[in-house]
Parts: sequence; structure tokens; C-alpha cells
Amino acid sequence: MTDIAAPTRTFRVPSYALIGFFALTFAITWGIVAVYIVAPDWASASFGEISGSHPFFFLATWAPAISAFALVLFFGGIGGLKSFLSRLTLWRVSSFWVFFILIGIPIVFVLGSLLKGGPVLTPMSPEGPGAIVSILFMMLFLGPIEEFGWRGVAQPILQRHLAPLWAGAVIGSVWGIWHLPAFFLSGTVFAAWNFLPFFIGNVTLAILVTPIFNSARGSLLWPMLFHWQLINPFWPDAQPYDTWILVAVTVAVVWWNRDTMLHREGALTEVIPDDGGRTQ
Repeated sequence: MTDIAAPTRTFRVPSYALIGFFALTFAITWGIVAVYIVAPDWASASFGEISGSHPFFFLATWAPAISAFALVLFFGGIGGLKSFLSRLTLWRVSSFWVFFILIGIPIVFVLGSLLKGGPVLTPMSPEGPGAIVSILFMMLFLGPIEEFGWRGVAQPILQRHLAPLWAGAVIGSVWGIWHLPAFFLSGTVFAAWNFLPFFIGNVTLAILVTPIFNSARGSLLWPMLFHWQLINPFWPDAQPYDTWILVAVTVAVVWWNRDTMLHREGALTEVIPDDGGRTQ
């Protein structure tokens, strides 16, 4: 008697779902921030001063992930969500990208800091290294969580219709605009930054992470580690030199990977892998 393998299930998130993803993401984040911009005294008295450790700041930051999970559950149910989360276990990627994430990004920040006359590493806190380590782990639950949305949902859907270079540019533009209200909040780090270099940096980084994402066949692990390195508190403040260095690096990376960055063939296009673990 011959065993018959069970059919593989595939949950497809349709392209039009991207509109819902963006709409829900902006509604959550901008809705929270709007309260503090429009009625700052009332919001502070009712919920406390907004800061990088405030629960509302976490909620606003998690909006892309919340939207991604909502869409995946809607179109794929619990089974689809499990398959979606399996993308966290996709660890195989070119050794070049491993080196770039672990070593290359820190070099960019150190070089940028030295160009502006700054230190090699962030000056030690009076509370000792433990304070910076605590911030490092807190950061793990901020920016990297966004990748469930940007690379988890938006990137695959956009790559159905655009070459990876342009898909990354679109996500970077949306990502930058999504941050805009935070620049009007005095209790956050964004208040001291200039938006234009930040926006350029967002577009640059979204393009730069694209070949990593596709090389790892839709892995969420490596984009999350990439994002974590960008906000690692051990790396010194290198603005705006880090942005310009990353722009140059991105131009070189796009040129080097032009065959895959300028064509849709081979790009990952599915949000939810099938039961066999394939993402396309």
C-alpha cells in the first residue's frame, strides 16, 4: 500500500490587503501621537508624559506588527499565523550579509562618529554598562518588532508588482512618513532630529535590507537583527554622517546586486509560507 502525502496548504494574502495594512498601521500610530499633539496637557495628565519607555510609545511602535498579525489571522487563521511566524526560523543567508549586519553596521556608526569628532563608542553611563545593556534589550522589543509588518507583509506584496529596488524605496518612503508625527513630540528622541536626513535614511535602509531579505528567502530574523543594530545604544551618535555613508554603501550594494534588485524574478512574494516551509 502506498502512502499518499497530505496536500500542502497555502494561505495567500491578496495584494489589496496592503492598503488595509498601511491604513491600520497609520491609524494606530498617528491616532496615539495625535492625542499628545492636539491635547498635550490633557494627555499627559491622563496617561503620563510620553517617552521612549511609555506603554503608548511601544504600542505606536508595534503598529506595523499589530496590523500584520491582524491581516495574517484574517486571511490565514491560526494555521496561517504559525506559518507566518515560521519565517523567524529562516536563518540561512549569505555569509557576506552576516558579516555586514554584525560588523559592517557598527563600522558605519564608528566611522560616522569619528568624522564628526565624536567617540568610538557611546560614553559609558554613570550607572555602568548594565544600564546600556538594559536599553539594548529594550530596543529589541521596539524597532525590530516593526519588521513583522514592513518585511513580513509589505515587502512580499510589493515585490509582486515592483522590482525589489522600488519595493524597498516605497516601503522606506512610507516608513519615513509614518514616523513624522513623532518629530513633534518633545518627550522622544525624534524631537531633536532633522526630518529630511531621517527620511533619506529610512529610504536608504529599506533599500539596503531588501537584498538581505530576499537572500534569506523571506526571513524575518535577519531584518530584525539588522534593525536592532541600527538602534544599538552602544554605537555612537553619528548623525548625519552615518546616513551619508549608508547612502554610499546602498548605491554600491544595489549596483553589485543589480540583477536581482532591478528584476522581480526570484524575489519573495508570499506573506505566509505554505506548510512545506516554502515562501514562494
